[in-house]
Amino acid sequence: MLWRHGQTAWNAGGRVQGQIDTPLSETGLAQAAAAAPRLAALEPAVLVASDLRRASVTMAALAALVDVPVTYDPRLRERSFGEWEGLTHQEIRATWPEAFERWRRGEPVDDADVEAIDALSKRMTDALEEIVSTAPPGATIVVATHGAAARHATCALLGWPQSLSSTLGALFNCHSTDLRLDESRGWQLAGHNLP
Repeated sequence: MLWRHGQTAWNAGGRVQGQIDTPLSETGLAQAAAAAPRLAALEPAVLVASDLRRASVTMAALAALVDVPVTYDPRLRERSFGEWEGLTHQEIRATWPEAFERWRRGEPVDDADVEAIDALSKRMTDALEEIVSTAPPGATIVVATHGAAARHATCALLGWPQSLSSTLGALFNCHSTDLRLDESRGWQLAGHNLP
């Protein structure tokens, strides 16, 4: 289960966070507390979070309900948006109009030191495959991560071309993507944007 962190003030204000370590807002804390019981009911055996505060604090809401330790992995961080981090969409569009439109269409962006989608997908899938390989067979795993990171990891694990990532749709704050690994069929998408 890929679980996006709760809302931050920057989410609400349309500001690109990337790897800047922003805290959850009061709304985000409430979202995490509301979502945690649903995930706890799945009886997770493994909890792993991005080491950025917004993801680790979101995971803490779930960890408080289950007797499972949390581990942290920096490979689960959000996509690095380079010079765009801290800016609003309008500010990015004003300075990098062509790159902004490519980003909105889900196309590669090679401006402003924005992390390449292939690099993001590789670090995410490397982390997720390692987590799964060390988990007990059949274990439910909850990974607290970030929107773009979860979307691109989902596409990569399913073998979809990254050009389809925008068709998957944004993962809302404190919603999750349910991925299952079948021994004969590989990764399968069981649900997306689950509240």
